Amino acid sequence: MRKFNIRKVLDGLSAVSAVASASSAAQQQQAGNRETEIQETLQSEHFQLCKTVRHGFPYQPSALAFDPVQKILAIGTQTGALRLFGRPGVECYCQHDSGAAVIQLQFLINEGALVSALADDTLHLWNLRQKRPAILHSLKFNRERITFCHLPFQSKWLYVGTERGNIHIVNVESFTLSGYVIMWNKAIELSSKSHPGPVVHISDNPMDEGKLLIGFESGTVVLWDLKSKKADYRYTHDEAIHSVAWHHEGKQFICSHSDGTLTIWNVKSPTKPFQTITPHGKQLKDGKKPEPCKPILKVEYKTTRAGEPFIILSGGLSYDTVGRRPCLTVMHGKSTAVLEMDYSIVDFLTLCETPYPNDFQEPYAVVVLLEKDLVLIDLAQNGYPIFENPYPLTIHESPVTCCEYFADCPVDLIPALYSVGARQKRQGYSKKEWPISGGNWGVITQSYSEIIITGHADGSIKFWDASAITLQVLYKLKTAKVFEKSRNKDDRPSTDIVDEDPYAIQIISWCPESRMLCIAGVSAHVIIYRFSKQEVTTEVIPMLEVRLLYEINDVETPDGEQVPPVPTPGTGSNPQSIVPQSHPSTSSSSSDGLRDNVPCLKVKNAPLKQSPGYQIELVIQLVWVSGEPPQQITSLAINSAYGLVVFGNCNGIAMVDYLQKTVLLNLGTIELYGSNDPYRREPRSPRKTRQPSGDVKDNSFSRSRSSSVTSIDKESREAISALHFCETFTRKADTSPSPCLWVGTTLGTVLVIALNLPPGGEQRLLQPVIVSPSGTILRLKGAILRMAFLDTTGSLVPPAHEPWREHYEDKDEKEKAKKRRPVSVSPSSSQEISENQYAVICSEKQAKVISLPSQNCIYKQNITETSFVLRGDIVSLNNSICLACFCANGHIMTFSLPSLRPLLDVYYLPLTNMRIARTFCFTNNGQALYLVSPTEIQRLTYSQETCENLQEMLGELFTLVETPEAPNRGFFKGLFGGGAQSLDREELFGESASGKASRSLAQHIPGPGGIEGVKGAASGVVGELARARLALDERGQKLGELEEKTAAMLYSADSFSKHAHEMMLKYKDKKWYQF
Repeated sequence: MRKFNIRKVLDGLSAVSAVASASSAAQQQQAGNRETEIQETLQSEHFQLCKTVRHGFPYQPSALAFDPVQKILAIGTQTGALRLFGRPGVECYCQHDSGAAVIQLQFLINEGALVSALADDTLHLWNLRQKRPAILHSLKFNRERITFCHLPFQSKWLYVGTERGNIHIVNVESFTLSGYVIMWNKAIELSSKSHPGPVVHISDNPMDEGKLLIGFESGTVVLWDLKSKKADYRYTHDEAIHSVAWHHEGKQFICSHSDGTLTIWNVKSPTKPFQTITPHGKQLKDGKKPEPCKPILKVEYKTTRAGEPFIILSGGLSYDTVGRRPCLTVMHGKSTAVLEMDYSIVDFLTLCETPYPNDFQEPYAVVVLLEKDLVLIDLAQNGYPIFENPYPLTIHESPVTCCEYFADCPVDLIPALYSVGARQKRQGYSKKEWPISGGNWGVITQSYSEIIITGHADGSIKFWDASAITLQVLYKLKTAKVFEKSRNKDDRPSTDIVDEDPYAIQIISWCPESRMLCIAGVSAHVIIYRFSKQEVTTEVIPMLEVRLLYEINDVETPDGEQVPPVPTPGTGSNPQSIVPQSHPSTSSSSSDGLRDNVPCLKVKNAPLKQSPGYQIELVIQLVWVSGEPPQQITSLAINSAYGLVVFGNCNGIAMVDYLQKTVLLNLGTIELYGSNDPYRREPRSPRKTRQPSGDVKDNSFSRSRSSSVTSIDKESREAISALHFCETFTRKADTSPSPCLWVGTTLGTVLVIALNLPPGGEQRLLQPVIVSPSGTILRLKGAILRMAFLDTTGSLVPPAHEPWREHYEDKDEKEKAKKRRPVSVSPSSSQEISENQYAVICSEKQAKVISLPSQNCIYKQNITETSFVLRGDIVSLNNSICLACFCANGHIMTFSLPSLRPLLDVYYLPLTNMRIARTFCFTNNGQALYLVSPTEIQRLTYSQETCENLQEMLGELFTLVETPEAPNRGFFKGLFGGGAQSLDREELFGESASGKASRSLAQHIPGPGGIEGVKGAASGVVGELARARLALDERGQKLGELEEKTAAMLYSADSFSKHAHEMMLKYKDKKWYQF
């Protein structure tokens, strides 16, 4: 037991797991002297975890609404999410707790509120007058399913249609049911033998609010007189109804049907439709009915003062248009435009100049919500062009396969990327301003720039400006264009190791200072890019092929520099000679007929025109070896100061000098250990003795051995999992730091490779880089994830880098450049020889801080016993640094450096899918992100300061806008009594007239939100009441901090409800938001 304790102390565990022992003082003295000098400034109070913003297209959208006065768009989803969009940069995400699908959304126009109807038969009232909208009230229907809702403009009475065919009426101020109910059997003729089906439409006559038009699914439409409580007219049709829309004069309405027809009805002629149209039906010559078409899912009927009305519809295509894309049809006078969409249409809305339904509508745009996109069509321009979408909704254009996040980038980076990206923009958009323009931007409190890079399944890479909680695409790079495309599936090379997406991006390594970019793809390919503002044509694409082996038997030389198709630097051949553009037939298969020496993808051999932006410096591909495909790359690193790129997989490691275009290192993982290998491994049998896979006798055995997914074989292999270039002490005896590469493996080993670089300038291109394993080996539990280095003061030592400069300069500049040495920004180069450094190493299970050059472990922290770390990053925060980890069990943790004191441990979210594991990343200044759905990025912060400032940074959805004046009705005003209609509703639906609704029908639930909205509205007598209500709620919150939490919550809710009810009765003439 004593031995165990001493070892723990030697390992220097942090306070959580350290064992105090006086006898260890002497053993820790050497290390101890050093770390007492480092003052750690980060404390637990600097950390707080909260979600900041969600970007991207709402995943699985299901509902759409627009406030024409506030100019705010709302989208609901199948998972109960609510996304609100104002002007570009004003966005908001909310979530219904139940997670039930949103079936309909209704704005209280220009009142800063929204009603959502969910598939679990609940209605919710959202307060949008606060930066983070919250639910004020909820109403849960117990006995009936909600199918359709309608809220007339400037009314507080919401009509709710149900599956049973009944209509209930909800007061949106108190969120209580009226006793007034329209029963289905009263609405349809008593002689009708069958149930009319669910309510699919409700609307009031634009010219007479006392008449309600009710559409039943079966094809029956009823005009109901609210005052006399009976049907004025019934319109029957033998085709099911999908939607109904009024002409603004209230004399006609239009229905869309399941057979692809539209019927236009005169209100006072219920016997037959005034007109029947089949927009996409083939007109038959002999006067017969046109052939039936697909259902018209929605129709809108919009009038203009100056010309013909617009009839806009979705669906309705003829059945013989197999394979045709979904369409939106715009009928205007005699012209019919069919607009094809990329995805199926979820819903659409026509945006009009007026919110009043009884005026000429003057439509100017159509917003179309698609399954995976949002499209706005300009109705005022010929050809109906679309508006350029300013929201970051194209994250998922091709599925995201990896993400990287960089905060505090060089200031010139975003303008540089923006300028090259601006040339990529499509033409032909509408000339008008984006019409969804509501809300106000928040206050920008962050001064640093942030960039997100996403890698995609089609091989594309997108750079995004993510500064100040916004997101905007800067530049898109297509990495697949360097390869020959296979035209069809039969044409595919048999060398493919993946069936789909052979160009998918797996790893991104980027140096923001030098702008060098390196990517690893799924087909075991690596591409290095250099940033340039000039266009170039590359005659021959520089290319290397690397043969990575996992066969101890085949190793003949200790350095393992065997790369058959590629000369090594030692041969002195000029770089141009190692760009094989085609593979000789002799190399495509080995002597026993197995595929050999061929890469998975074929690089184009035609000249490649490269636009300004990222341009190819070198393509590296791993090749097939004796019938076994190359294994996918598991780690990657690039260093611009050294001119080197390194990558590894479960077979081994390869290092390439991308300036000289040569392979410097090509070793199996086991060879990295030399004679120090701590594991007993069985050498694999030489392939020469194996029979070719065509031989029937041993077919099953040889096929499984040569397969790329031989499970036992791969499990036993040690993959390269982390790589880090740095300038530090490579061996215990070193007196000064020197360039080296630290390599981490999946078995928890860290190995160090020394780099001997030639002088800069001309010599760098002529003399070889000498690479040699140093013999240094460190051990941790679990696969190595991340490594970093601290100087003697505890500051981060960034890897050396070269500042960016234009690669294609004039001759004078080139001469100057040759004399320049790569800039190393590591402070170690200027440090005194005696000063030491610290290596920080994070694995799946633990973190260690190791003093260099002594290699003593001075701190150790076991991060998790039962789970494993998915992502670990060493990041800067508040002028200090820490280690941030995300575990598979859902915990986010941070640790101080160098002492690894736990500072934050919050259960955030469990690992529910591989997408989160693949995309989660931390960056500087307390920022982090992950892909929360296939189409959306969720950003979060672990910085207490950012959490505090978040409220200011968020945009405001609600702004004070005057409601446009009502149209002058002239003659109609006298006829229908204009302004007094809402009072009629109060008389009809209020408790005094209609009585109370059945208690068992629906249950009222007070919402948690609205406190901030209440604060904003506190003025006068109403303000006093609001303050009382606020104080009451705060009292409830304080009670909630006591141990008897349940009782306190019940008390708070009860008091809140009573108080709200009293206020409602006392001030029922006031608008709800004034409380």
